[in-house]
Amino acid sequence: LITYTNIPYLIPTGVCNLVHNVALHQKATQSSENSQLGAAGHAVDGKRDASFQRGSCTHTEEESDPWWRVDLENEYTIAAVTVTNRDEHENMLDGAEIWIGNSIDTNNIKNRCAVISHIPKGRTFYFSCSPAKGRYVTVLLRGSKKVLSLCEVEVFVPNYERPLPNVALKGEATQSSTLSGAAASKAIDGRRNSYYSDWFCSHTAEGQTDPWWRLDLRQTFVIVSIKVTNRGDCCAERLDGAEIRVGNSLQNNGNDNPRCATISHIRAGKTSTYQCDGGSMEGRFVNVIIPGKSKTLTLCEVEVYVAPAGKSL
Repeated sequence: LITYTNIPYLIPTGVCNLVHNVALHQKATQSSENSQLGAAGHAVDGKRDASFQRGSCTHTEEESDPWWRVDLENEYTIAAVTVTNRDEHENMLDGAEIWIGNSIDTNNIKNRCAVISHIPKGRTFYFSCSPAKGRYVTVLLRGSKKVLSLCEVEVFVPNYERPLPNVALKGEATQSSTLSGAAASKAIDGRRNSYYSDWFCSHTAEGQTDPWWRLDLRQTFVIVSIKVTNRGDCCAERLDGAEIRVGNSLQNNGNDNPRCATISHIRAGKTSTYQCDGGSMEGRFVNVIIPGKSKTLTLCEVEVYVAPAGKSL
């Protein structure tokens, strides 16, 4: 059983910023009910068990535009919503919309938090809501002959409104080689200064095969997004084709971990954001590698933002 009640944000200052799953055990309703086994309340019972047969998931009838809703009883500033998909029929949630507001209206686009493109079976995905304010959280699946099934919906409200923490600041960086004065740690110093000549960027030796940079976060996190700042004074194209990899293995220096994203191009001095696996990729190590011969890797800042840490009970 995994719950997210009273979970600390991991923030660089070390101050504990509590967040609460305010959906837990609140009143939930849905457009229809397939059976008692698929009751709406199963999505707010605090259990991420992805089995419908064990009575842990909701289930509507097959119908047009099925919906599920939780009443939080009060208006909250909502930082994020997580959704757990069932362990079978994983494509049923594709295209579902998450709505937040003080009414049950699902027509005002300003109240839409996110659209679920796909959640693999049995997985929990995290959706940042930027933040949004509201009493009701609705999951709506538009279309005819649709069935809506959810295994858990968690709604997170911070005690003190702060952004997600950049845990890269407390990590340890290394790289395949180092040009004098351009250590790997320069990319996690908290500054997006993009001029290499100002000594704020990392830099490998020039003309390497498969140069890489690695960040050790010191523990495993659920990674929501990664931001990369490219060099601004020249050579922006050098980062084209670089791969961001996330995982817990140090095999091949961590470069064999699952791929989060491929950097097609970041303009000189600009910062691009990459979401890994729908904002729920887990890992301790974050690698940036440029595959190929005669390559040079320069990074001016890498930021890693993580979801609230859970407790296994």
